[in-house]
Amino acid sequence: MELQIKVAQAVHVLNHDTESCNRVAANQWLVQFQQTEAAWEVASSILTSDHPRLFSDFEVEFFAAQILKRKIQNEGYYLQLGVKDALLNALLVAAKRFSSGPPQLLTQICLALSALILRSVEHGKPIEQLFFSLQNLRSQNDGIVAVLEMLTVLPEEIVDTQTTDSKISASHRSQYGQELLSHTPMVIEFLLQQSENKFEGCLQPNERNRKVLRCLLSWVRAGCFSEISEGSLATHPLLNFVFNSLQVSSSFDLAVEVLVELVSRHEGLPQVLLCRVPFLREMLLLPALTGGDEKVVAGLACLMSEIGQAAPSLIVEASAEALVLTDALLSCVVFPCEDWDIADSTLQFWSSLASYILGLDVDGANKKSVEGMFFPVFSALFDALLLRAQVDESTFNDESGTFELPDGLVQFRTNLVELLVDICQLLQPATFVQKIFFCGWFSSNVAIPWKEVEIKLFALNVVSEVVLQGGQTFDFSVIMQLVTVLSSWPSDNLKGFMCIVYRSVADVIGSYSKWICPLQTNARPSLLFLAAGISEPLSSNACASALRKFCEDVSAVTFEPSNLDILMWIWEALEKKCLPLEDEEEVVSAISLVLGSVSDKELQNNLLSRLLSSSYEAIGKLIEDNNNRSLRQNPAAYSQVLSFATRGLHRMGIVFSHLAMPILYEASTDNPIIAVIRVFWPMLEKLFRSEHMENSSLSTAACRALSLAIQSSGQHFEMLLPKILDCLSTNFLSFQSHECYIRTASVVIEEFGHKEEYGPLYMSTFERFTQASSVMALNSSYVCDQEPDLVEAYTNFALTFVRGSHKVQKCTTILQQLAAICCLSERTNWKAILSSKFLHSWLQAAFYQVQALPADYLNQGEAETLVPVWLKALAGAASDYLESKSSNRGRSDYGHMQGKGGRVLKRVIREFADGHRNIPNLT
Repeated sequence: MELQIKVAQAVHVLNHDTESCNRVAANQWLVQFQQTEAAWEVASSILTSDHPRLFSDFEVEFFAAQILKRKIQNEGYYLQLGVKDALLNALLVAAKRFSSGPPQLLTQICLALSALILRSVEHGKPIEQLFFSLQNLRSQNDGIVAVLEMLTVLPEEIVDTQTTDSKISASHRSQYGQELLSHTPMVIEFLLQQSENKFEGCLQPNERNRKVLRCLLSWVRAGCFSEISEGSLATHPLLNFVFNSLQVSSSFDLAVEVLVELVSRHEGLPQVLLCRVPFLREMLLLPALTGGDEKVVAGLACLMSEIGQAAPSLIVEASAEALVLTDALLSCVVFPCEDWDIADSTLQFWSSLASYILGLDVDGANKKSVEGMFFPVFSALFDALLLRAQVDESTFNDESGTFELPDGLVQFRTNLVELLVDICQLLQPATFVQKIFFCGWFSSNVAIPWKEVEIKLFALNVVSEVVLQGGQTFDFSVIMQLVTVLSSWPSDNLKGFMCIVYRSVADVIGSYSKWICPLQTNARPSLLFLAAGISEPLSSNACASALRKFCEDVSAVTFEPSNLDILMWIWEALEKKCLPLEDEEEVVSAISLVLGSVSDKELQNNLLSRLLSSSYEAIGKLIEDNNNRSLRQNPAAYSQVLSFATRGLHRMGIVFSHLAMPILYEASTDNPIIAVIRVFWPMLEKLFRSEHMENSSLSTAACRALSLAIQSSGQHFEMLLPKILDCLSTNFLSFQSHECYIRTASVVIEEFGHKEEYGPLYMSTFERFTQASSVMALNSSYVCDQEPDLVEAYTNFALTFVRGSHKVQKCTTILQQLAAICCLSERTNWKAILSSKFLHSWLQAAFYQVQALPADYLNQGEAETLVPVWLKALAGAASDYLESKSSNRGRSDYGHMQGKGGRVLKRVIREFADGHRNIPNLT
């Protein structure tokens, strides 16, 4: 009794004491107490003792129930059979005792009971024992509530696989589930009796019905009706009870949940419930719509959507009930409420119905008939969705500088995209676009309805792919009118919601640029419109993206001198605004696409110089500072110069990635691209050899620019390979946290690895990377986990080297180290990417290519043994390498082919090379 009092006092202090130190002390004591053997007896006594409670709020009893539940879950398997029986009886007593207490307390007691039953493997049929006990409890006064709660909790605990205890095997859980369902007839009879109020008790009818529905929901989810025929289920008394519960406010939500669950599990039920939809519409939905009862509208929208989604074949028959259902759901879509959840809950039904109709036999008369019948439905749905997806008045009137659409509306529109595409296909693009443009927005007597404009532009944008594929062009003069109107507004007026409108117009210009901008009369206003929008934060991304699409689709129009001037003006006006890198990349890409197609070399050269002049200047300023270090005396100024240089390198990389490079024998001295390269490399070499490269952002940008330049015009860098690889390896040794140097070296090897004359250069580069302290330290799974980027970069470099290597010694060295990395990765988070399984797959893929060669290339039986033999040799070599690096701290060369495993791997590779060296020309 003394310990019970201490527990009660500690719980009270934990929950109510104003001093945090007291609460912490109480919590620590209670945590320690829960781990003691005495906790079993004390917690049971608290729940079953008739002694007066110290506190009246049941918090001590709730804590005791939680203790028992946790201890049963953790230690229940180790209890003796007699202890389990005593604990079962104590929990049953507690359930009856607190059946009229707080519902949360009774639930905790029942959860503890369920946990105990699941761990009572000594009993041949533990659930059988529990049901016997429940029968006795049911016959006692006030025992019904406890039985209902226990029957509600038990299926959830047994069927719920999300909280599976590792100590409970899948076979035991399945066995418990089958044993549970064997009691279905008794449970259904009990629930039916409760639904008919055949037993007296302390529960009010409404409360009793809710408990019956909760219990029924648990058993439906467990599959209790799976053995009942569809015909019997349709007339089952419990189904009528659930349907009638829809008409009672207190049980409406649970009744909806039960019916939704039943519809998803029983094929014949949607047809039964479809016949009752007219009743639901007249008796429940229409009054709820009129009275603004959001709860009822939401529940019925969910239920009717599930009915229709479960059986679209019934809906396309267009029976009276089916049309009532579609009409009812249309009214739910436009129902005004604070969020978009109700309309959103119907989208899955409309999408499934549209997909079903679109999936009908194209040549069948039935499809045309169905499309004709449902054309008015989807036309009305389109109008309803556009109305519901508009912004509300508060959003429309918001003029804040950081305006964005509400999160709920953004999510609703995201979910709407697929359905709008389906509607466009059903209505046909011509009708769809006509419904958008049939508006009269620019009537002189009426203000432009900007909310309607914005949502229709959104719809037009998301269906652009379908409309463009249709091939039928449309009159987009309305879009150009919007461009004219918005371009004429002062920039101060383009704030709040109007920025969203501006952004939407830009999206449409980008999506339909092939149709909107081929005419010079449209191209110039569009360019100016996008240029103005790029300078505004809220519309910058959309306008930059639209500009790139514009230049991709209608580059011939942009060759006009005036348009080229606009493009350069856009760039020169924006380059000092420090756009987000994503937006800047779009703008530079757009201009590069156009400049790359300019045929006049002199003009192209001048424009490229204008485009990159600021980049040259920013990088040059940094190089100049390497000698006098004056900038470093002012950290703020130095940081700014670093940022400008990094952006300059980023821009140069974008230019290289988009400009077409001439092949070597076509290169001429006046070619602008060659001129750019001649400026680029000397500048980059000086930068690589400067102290500024310790900055990771600058290093990454420089390596990226070099990689893109090599990938687009590799042949022009061949003579520079020794300098390039020397810069990369030297800088990595100096700044070993910058794995970008290894990644760029991989690009170099990928481009030039086939040139055997550079073999010694590649090998020395590989050795320099390998001898770096950071790479040498990769000798444990822990280190590999700490340096995932370095592991990835080095492994990719090794693989690239192996693919391009022609020498047995080089191949063997690289393969040995690659195998060592894979061996280490078996024990790290990289196992899914780099492991012996990965190595096996890589070898298998390589030998598949070998098998594609003429039949006489491989010796008889060699194809079956190659992969296993090589894999075994690699495993031995990897073990040698790791042992060497670990035991000698990386100082010895033992790992490089001098161990037994390394020698075996070299022999395997050499024998294969020698055995296939004199094969005739296979080309």
